[in-house]
Amino acid sequence: MRRRDFVTLLGGAAVVWPLGVHAQEQGIIGYLSNGSPEGYAHLVAALRKGLSESGYVDGRNVAIEFRWANNQVEKLPELAADLARRKVAVIVAVGSVDPAIAAKAATTAIPIVFANGADPVAAGLVASFNRPGGNVTGITGISEGLAGKQLGLLHEIAPAAKRIGVLVNPTDQMTESGVADVRAVASSIELQIEVVAAASFRDIPSAFASLAQQRVSALVVLSSPLFIVRRVQLAMLSIKYAMPAICAFRENAEAGGLLSYGPSTTEVNRQVGIYAARILKGEKPTDLPVMQASIFEFVVNLQTAGVMGMDIPANVLARADHVIE
Repeated sequence: MRRRDFVTLLGGAAVVWPLGVHAQEQGIIGYLSNGSPEGYAHLVAALRKGLSESGYVDGRNVAIEFRWANNQVEKLPELAADLARRKVAVIVAVGSVDPAIAAKAATTAIPIVFANGADPVAAGLVASFNRPGGNVTGITGISEGLAGKQLGLLHEIAPAAKRIGVLVNPTDQMTESGVADVRAVASSIELQIEVVAAASFRDIPSAFASLAQQRVSALVVLSSPLFIVRRVQLAMLSIKYAMPAICAFRENAEAGGLLSYGPSTTEVNRQVGIYAARILKGEKPTDLPVMQASIFEFVVNLQTAGVMGMDIPANVLARADHVIE
């Protein structure tokens, strides 16, 4: 049940387009991601949608070269260097901030369009939002106060929970600011915060066990590509420990998570497709300002609420963009 789009940022087949004469005439987009084809299929579809809206159809007048790190960040520099050697027309760097950093290190000549949730200025990708400079631009899902808003929504559906967990990926750039945001809101409504870290999928079960030992009653999962990739694992552990959780992305709620609130990853990747098309038509990255995600989605999974024996207040459901029944 969709009510409205909130005004506000990943898979596809890992098919490598042959670099024959026909492909060279079309123009080639290099696609670099820290993720996997299985996890990012819907985001590749969104990228293709943005391209098609701009007159480019994959396989007809543009070709996409996919390079997947499959969550092995150390592979990104060589994958980026390979795309640079092939002299693709533009590199699309999707997922965490790492693909964009690797792409920028690999080339100063090929235009780069990124999609991630980091601050691109702090990450050294661009000089400023309005005047990126160099060969890099893109779309960021960064949003001030997002984690605090997530805590507020969680508190509405679990008002009795006084000890709240915050699951973070310590390697992500925005972790520190996200935790500070949650602490500020928690202080205003007299909640106690317990922060636990998970830098890989192997750390997630022990993080939940630690939260349970600390008698945490509900959980805020901060934005991280890791937590999108491991969305089913997060949903199952949340149910196992009877720990209602809110995540940043719609994909988490669709995989069985209770709540999600954050930027639309499909819309962000559609915008990346539009930016890539504009570059293919001759515009320069330095003339394309960095965009911030403009659509935010609040999703409630009533199936999961039923499994957890929770009643979601009617006023919360009324504000949801999508309710999974």
